[in-house]
Order: sequence, then C-alpha cells, then structure tokens
Amino acid sequence: MVAIIKKSHSLSTTLNYNEQKLQQKEAVCILAANYAKDLELLNFYQKLHRLEHQAALNERVKANSVHITLNFHENDKLSKEQLQEISSEYMEKIGFGEQPYLVYEHFDAGHQHAHIVTTNIQSDGTRIDMQNIGRNQSEKARKELEIKYKLVQAESRKQEQKNELTLRQVHAQKVIYGKSQTTRAISNVLDHVLKHYKVTTLPELNAVLKQYNVMADRGKADSVMYQKKGLVYRVINNEGKIVGTPIKASAFYNKPTMKNLEKIFDSNLVQKQALKQKLKTEVGWIFYVRPKINLHEFNQQLKKNSISATLRQNEKGFVYGITFVNHKNGTVMNGSELGKEYSAKAILEKCGLDQNLKLIQKIDLLNRDEHTNPDNDSNANEEKQTQNLNESQEQKDSLSKELARGIERTLDELLRATQMNDYIPYHLREKQQKKLRQRRGLHL
Repeated sequence: MVAIIKKSHSLSTTLNYNEQKLQQKEAVCILAANYAKDLELLNFYQKLHRLEHQAALNERVKANSVHITLNFHENDKLSKEQLQEISSEYMEKIGFGEQPYLVYEHFDAGHQHAHIVTTNIQSDGTRIDMQNIGRNQSEKARKELEIKYKLVQAESRKQEQKNELTLRQVHAQKVIYGKSQTTRAISNVLDHVLKHYKVTTLPELNAVLKQYNVMADRGKADSVMYQKKGLVYRVINNEGKIVGTPIKASAFYNKPTMKNLEKIFDSNLVQKQALKQKLKTEVGWIFYVRPKINLHEFNQQLKKNSISATLRQNEKGFVYGITFVNHKNGTVMNGSELGKEYSAKAILEKCGLDQNLKLIQKIDLLNRDEHTNPDNDSNANEEKQTQNLNESQEQKDSLSKELARGIERTLDELLRATQMNDYIPYHLREKQQKKLRQRRGLHL
C-alpha cells in the first residue's frame, strides 16, 4: 500500500475534484466520517460546509485542506467494507480519527485506490502537526495495515517513493484522442507538469505539454479571448495537428487559468535561474565534443541527458525560437536565454541546416528590393513594375513553400526523436546505475 498526503489552500477545490469524478461515474463516495447526517442524506454543499466550518475555527492556517490517497497493489482485491475499514483505521492511526472526512473510491486507474478529503484544523481550533507525518505516523500505519489485511507490502520507504513516482507517470501519460477521457487525461498531465517543471511563460509550458499531446491556447492576439486573458486546452496528435474540441481552463478542477498560471510563472523565476548554468553546460558540451553533428544526432545526445528540444515557428512556418526542457530537474528555457550561440538560428546552423536560413535571407532581400526600386517614372514603367512585382511575389511564394517544407521536415525529425514513453526518470536511472556499479565491484 502506498499512502500519499498533500496539503493545499482550498477545501472546495479538493472536494470538487472528487465530486466531479463521482458525477462522471469514475468514483463513488463510500464513507462520511464524523458528519451529523448519514452519507446518503448529504449533498455537495453539506459535505463542504462541514469541512469549511471546522477549518474556519483557525483562520491563521491557510493550508487547511488535506488530500490523502491510499493506493493498493493490483493484486489487492478489497471489498467496499474492507476499504472503509482500512481508511478509518489509517485515519485513526495518523491522528485524524476525530476529524470530519470523506472517502471516495476511484475507478480511473489500473489499481484500486481511495481518496480522502479532510482538514487539519481540530474542533478546538488547534492545528494538527503534519511535520514528517508521512515518514512517521503514515509509514507506521501503512505497515500495520498491510500485515492486518494481508496487503502487498512495500519493501521500504524508498520503494514507496518509487511507487509514488510511478503513479505520477501512469497518470501523466500521452493524451490520445478517442482512447481516453479528455478532461481527465489533460488534468492529469497538467497536475504533473505544473508540479515538476519550472515554467515561466506559456510557450515554455507548451514545450512540455506537447510531449503529452496537449497544448494551451490563448487564441490570436486580436481575439476577445486573448484580450480578456482567456485560455483553452487542446489535444494534438503526434503530428502536432489539433484534434477534438477545446476545453476551457475554468472547466478543470485545478483551475489552470491564465491568471493562476501567471502566479505559478512568477514563483518559478528564482528557481529557474539557479539551474540555468547546468542546462547551458549540458547543451554546450554536446557541440564541444562533436562539432559536426546533424539535428537527429544532436537530439539523441540531448535525450541521453534527459533533455528534449522543441522548435517554435509562426503561422508561415518560420522558425523563430527553440525551447530546451531538462526532465531531470524540470528546467524549461528558451535557447536565447542561454546565450546567442544557443538560439534556434545558431543550433540549426551548427546542425548543417543553414540552407533554410538562407531561404529566409533571400525572401528578406526580395522584400527590400520592392521598396528600393530606383525607377520613379510610374506612368512609363507601370506595366514593367507590375510584371516585376508579380514575378517577385511568385518567387517569394515559392521560397516560402520550400522553406515551410524544410522546416516541417526539420520539426518532424526533431519531435519524432523526442518521445516521453521510454524516458527513464532521473531518480530511477541513478538507482539503476548505482546497482550496476555495485555489481561490477563484486567481480573486481
């Protein structure tokens, strides 16, 4: 059994998440402990009011919402009654037995699990001390319950952490349109990405979300949605094309709206800058060791260091930036932030793709020629000027199409090489390497 305890500032958000699962028939509320009414007689507002009323007894505590998940091995097959008993005994053992709490059994994963919603404010207004509760009270309770109910046992605290990491990965899989419930799948991805990646702008967020076939969209700059800071989330396929209908940010339980994202962006700024040099060194080292390298090889070397890269292009297909994502520590940075030599233009040139950039220069040159034509006799040369402009426009259109095709091939190559499915988390890879070193040491 794996127990995960989280605190937050909003009881309504936590409860809303579980109640939405209930409405979607992906969960069922199996227990309402220390409520005045029986579970069958409680509606959403009565469930919430009981928790908020107790939390209001100590307004100085801001993080008064507690969300606990009890995750069981796939071989554990528990009845509703057993799940109720285990949940009640667990809450008693960690010091929450007298608290009002609700237990929901969820059916949206391959393993049986329960979510518990409660508050850490007691009836006398004091706060339950949750310092090291996971390592002390929860760990002890877990072991006792595993023995009593003959559950599959976690080997150690490290194993529990590994399981927790695995659970996060399972929930944050690529979204495949038509094969998964869209809102839930996007919500799982957002939970994972916003927690583990230090994004500071929407393009940076999208650089990570696209690894999961998700995109955050504000609309065009002159649209009403953009001007009012609206935001929708879309599913994209493996080719980057939009599929399905957009979902408003406000429709998700964790409310990943533009207003809330901006708060997260601001809080990530300091952490991000502290990790800038490490990312810069790892990317720069690849070109230092292999000065002549193509884009595919470059991307493979990035992948070995758990780094992925995404090119950014405008509606006409022009590349205007590159974003690096370090999956080990969650750093997300534009190439220009690392330095001029890490910009999209510099990277493409180093990878032997300067021909695309020369096409851009040719188009720019044609644009300049239109505006610097020395012939001012409009009457005498009107027909000639019209012919020249038409030829110039045709040439520009041809070059633009050629550039777009080249960029599309470049993007396909880059994105195809960056897949999250076989990415091994840093913590697990370090453990594997440590075991390998130990085995080698035994044979010396």
